[in-house]
Amino acid sequence: MKTAPEVFIRENTDVLSPPHVPEVRLRLATEAHELWLKTEEELEAIGLPPPFWAFAWAGGQGLARHVLDHPSLVAGRAVLDFASGSGLVGIAALLSGASSVLAADIDPWSGTAIRLNAALNDVALDYTVENMVGRDEGWDVILAGDVFYDRAFADVLIPWLAALAARGAMVIVGDPGRAYCPRERMEELATYTVPVTRALEDSEVKKTTVWRFKSPGG
Repeated sequence: MKTAPEVFIRENTDVLSPPHVPEVRLRLATEAHELWLKTEEELEAIGLPPPFWAFAWAGGQGLARHVLDHPSLVAGRAVLDFASGSGLVGIAALLSGASSVLAADIDPWSGTAIRLNAALNDVALDYTVENMVGRDEGWDVILAGDVFYDRAFADVLIPWLAALAARGAMVIVGDPGRAYCPRERMEELATYTVPVTRALEDSEVKKTTVWRFKSPGG
């Protein structure tokens, strides 16, 4: 890394609450920060992957909202927060009584953001930069916000998540209408209208659906 992640994150974000999840505080970039305006080339020059951790995406906000409103989904259970980004969903799970949360994201900068965000919310979670796709460490619940945005990625994720559901895990995803979301393999739990920033999405609000992968026969 060419730049110290914690220093950079503190200097390029503010402590804010996502509009749909006011219970949670996160370090987020806004239009007021240079980070918002940096091009991919500028980010690469400072050794920074695309900073997905700096924004509260609609899929994660909807999923976090659902977990906070239905704490029985995670209470007392071991949770994997897959493609964690800012850690929003994992933090919501801990606030709802999860016994443990592993936040997984292959972006090493995400780990620093998650650590800082967890501290803001007085919770503790584990973090890994390893690619967890295809692995099963016995989690009771797998939470994934907005992961079906790319066909190749979805083709890898869907059989893995389906296999976890088949062995009895609860697999819940938040999806804001991405093209590769396997709706036919899931049951709808809830729908939310999430305020978002037009610079990130194509509108100022995004309909986000929370889905649960069907178990065999379900």
